Amino acid sequence: MSIYKEYYLSHNISDALKALSNAPGPTRIIAGGTDLLLDLKQGRHLPVHTLVDVTEIQELSALEVRGNQVFVGASVPLNRIVTNPLMYNHLTALVEACGLIGGPQVRITATLGGNVAHALPAADGTIALLALGAQVEIASLEGHSKIPLEELFLAPGKSILDPQRDLLVGFYLPLRKPGQSSAFKRVMRPQGVALPILNMAVWLDRQDNTILDVRLSVGPAGPKPFRARKTESALKGQIFSNKAIDIAKQALLEEARFRTSPSRASAEYRKSLAGNLLEDVLRTGWVRSNQSGDETDFMISSIQAPGG
Repeated sequence: MSIYKEYYLSHNISDALKALSNAPGPTRIIAGGTDLLLDLKQGRHLPVHTLVDVTEIQELSALEVRGNQVFVGASVPLNRIVTNPLMYNHLTALVEACGLIGGPQVRITATLGGNVAHALPAADGTIALLALGAQVEIASLEGHSKIPLEELFLAPGKSILDPQRDLLVGFYLPLRKPGQSSAFKRVMRPQGVALPILNMAVWLDRQDNTILDVRLSVGPAGPKPFRARKTESALKGQIFSNKAIDIAKQALLEEARFRTSPSRASAEYRKSLAGNLLEDVLRTGWVRSNQSGDETDFMISSIQAPGG
């Protein structure tokens, strides 16, 4: 039995949006398809009439610097992010997160947009993007809009995207400046279960020994990808020290809502991991923020795919 009735290859954003709205039945966007096709085959997804392929749309495959931001198209495969030197220099947490999604074969096909669109509270790419201050561009027949990534999510597996009319175009992220850095860490079962027991990403800005600004995201720590704003407030303006880390640990345990997952971990176990993971990610980010790169690290130029 076929898992869909029609397959449409679109060549530009307008073409894809018209295909979504004109389809006679339920539609879904497909790029990598590593999650969607498996869900359809195994009956974990409602039947789909039309799959709209967006892999030929140039805008969605772009990976480049635009002004003072990096644009990562929604259809960019994870492997392109992982293997790009300028991505590592400017968006280290995202590179680290993407490098832990699936195996090498999956990362060649799977896309960043797909990881985000699933709206899972602990999606590695999403957690990294959240800490990096990403904005997401969405297209519909009415036009384009850009919103903070955090506003995209409603509940586990649910977002504001309407599958019949909306298209996730890509992500805008600030370029790294001297004194800034990011890091991503996760805890997972040794046998490599796809979803993490706990993951965490940080972006920070330092001046001398002081934390000027910080963004921290955690998953799963609630029904949606979680920004730990109370923990951020506890760290801002602090001299980086063991005392500051201990204060942040307590703040995180007070605001995060860890839950028990029968297939992964109990809430108690996640709480016991959270402090150590927070210390690890903060110390890693702090060391990186003091590393002086050469002028290539901070130059403003196009980010090209390997061999492109």
